[in-house]
Parts: sequence; C-alpha cells; structure tokens
Amino acid sequence: MGYKSILTVLTRSQTTLLDSAIAMTRRQDAHLDVFCLGVDHTQSGYYYAGASAYVFQESIDKAMTDASALEAEVRAHLAAQDIRWSVDSAVAQVGGLSTLVGMRARYADLVVLNLPYAQDATPDAEAVTEAALFEGTAPVLIVPQTLDKPCGKKILIAWDQSNEALNAVRRAMPLLQAADAVEITVVDPSPSNPERAEPGAALCQMLVRQGIKAEIAVLARTLPQISDILSRRVIEIGADMVVMGAYGHSRFRQAFLGGATRNMLQKAEVPILMAH
Repeated sequence: MGYKSILTVLTRSQTTLLDSAIAMTRRQDAHLDVFCLGVDHTQSGYYYAGASAYVFQESIDKAMTDASALEAEVRAHLAAQDIRWSVDSAVAQVGGLSTLVGMRARYADLVVLNLPYAQDATPDAEAVTEAALFEGTAPVLIVPQTLDKPCGKKILIAWDQSNEALNAVRRAMPLLQAADAVEITVVDPSPSNPERAEPGAALCQMLVRQGIKAEIAVLARTLPQISDILSRRVIEIGADMVVMGAYGHSRFRQAFLGGATRNMLQKAEVPILMAH
C-alpha cells in the first residue's frame, strides 16, 4: 500500500514546494495533481455603494490572469519531469477557498504543502492547509524545505493517545513501513491516560505486527511547550520526519493561545505528516 494520488496546491509561484511534491511523487511511483489557485481577496464591505461591481470584476480578472499564468509556469516545469502529472486551475474568493481545496483533497492519498505559519508563507497558506485537513480529511505532508534528499528513514511519532494522533499514524503507514527506524515519543503522559503504566505499548505492538521497527521513548516535560520538547528530540535522535495528529484543540483556541500543532508548524525543520 502506498500513496498513488498526490496533490499540491499553489496560490503563487512556489518552485520549492512543487519540487518537493515531484520528489515525493517519484518515490511513491504516484500521480501528481497540481491545483493552481487564483484567489480573489475582495472585501465588499470596504467599498462605497456602486463601486462593488467594478472592484469585483477587476479583482476576478486579476485572479484569473494569475491562475492562468501560474498554470502555464507549472506545466512548463513539469514537462521535463519523469512522473505522471496533471495540472488544473481555478479562481476562488476567500470565503470559498476551503470548499474548493477540500473537494480536491478528499480524493488525494496525500497532500504536500509548505509551512502555513512561516514568515514567508503565502497569505492563503493557513486556509489551504486547514481545508485539506478538515474539509478534505486528507493527510498533509508539510515540507519546510525542498525534499532534495531522502526523508523518512528515521521517523518520530508524537504520541498522545488521541484520535488525531492515531489517524495520523494510520495515514502514515506507507512511510512508516519504509522507514529504517521509528520512535514513538510520549511526553509527560498522564497517570490516568488509557494506556496507564505502558504509554505507547499498544501502538508499538500494532506497528511491529506491520513489520515496522518501532520503539518507545517516554520523556519528562522539561520545557514549557510540548513542541519544544519534540523539536529537541528530533535533533537528539536524528529524525528526518515527524508524524503527529493535527489540532487536538480547536483552531480558534490555537490561533489565540497556541498549541502543539501551530507551534510545530511555525518552526519545523523536518517534514511533518499530519492528519486530523
């Protein structure tokens, strides 16, 4: 079992992201779908009566031009690649972005995207990522940099016994089976957690039965944020990929108070596969 349909969504020229998607497609012997989006950011409430029609038309025309130019650029880039691919483009207003991306993502085995909260992220990166996770219910591979070197040889699973984490593990199974080593990392487990005295044991057993070389590491909470502990552990064991559940708390809460998902996506240095 592998990823046979891989999707990436572009809202502007992002050669690095496109090359990352191409690299993953090649490794999986998959088909790459590239969705080029022109986004209309018009906010009608900010215009005086009568001006809306002109503003809308101008904004939509620009979005259509941007989408067509981006599609042409992507086709030229993919023409030289030795993979199966297809490219499509569309125009969406901000309010319809989630539905449009979600419909594409729900039929993909894997969605490859950039860090949504990085300083150089596109304005719509967060909306595209959340649409793929929530509306598309697809696993999303977040790549902080191009996949120009092999990744997934040593994978860290951020395990907190949540449904989101378990779903991420199931969706990452092709990568876990291909890895040389997998560590199930449990940070400061609660004494009342369902696994009690053996956090991660049931998951480890499940993975070993799949032929995966898995082991467990239980870590104390020595830093204020879980994400900082996970990031440090990635460096300590030389992991080149993280698998974790996405948004165990509401997106609204994470937007204002932070959370493991948002914090990891702000400073990740290795690819992260997430699922909700």
